[in-house]
Amino acid sequence: MKKLSFLIGEWLGEASLARGGIVTELTQTEVAQFKLDGLVLMIEGIGRTKSDNKVALQALGLITFDDATGSYRGRGYNDGRWLEAEVKLLEDGKSLSWGFSLGEIRTSSVMHINAKGEWTEFTEVIIGARPPQKLMELVVRPVSRR
Repeated sequence: MKKLSFLIGEWLGEASLARGGIVTELTQTEVAQFKLDGLVLMIEGIGRTKSDNKVALQALGLITFDDATGSYRGRGYNDGRWLEAEVKLLEDGKSLSWGFSLGEIRTSSVMHINAKGEWTEFTEVIIGARPPQKLMELVVRPVSRR
């Protein structure tokens, strides 16, 4: 789990979220901290609309390491639902990818710490044979590191 310590801290920036053909611009916060002596990485993201500061996105993610399979597992909660997925630490050691499938809907997410030290994240959704569509994009910067 220590390999994921690059995420620990409080982050603040912007995000855009597409729902029903409408793109909403958000002020985004992300708080990442280890829990249970490092057994679980908890990430809470909150997006507030730039226009009126109302909460438009709340997500909670829990990442653990499965010793038996040697892989990371994630469970995410959002919009009254939850999902589980394998979370992959990419070769650069500063990026994660995950996704899920439900019927003909598939998502793909990539999170990366760029050269500026920003947390960037991009999620796309694919429905059936349609081309991929942007679902969410965010860029947050560290406010405090723990």
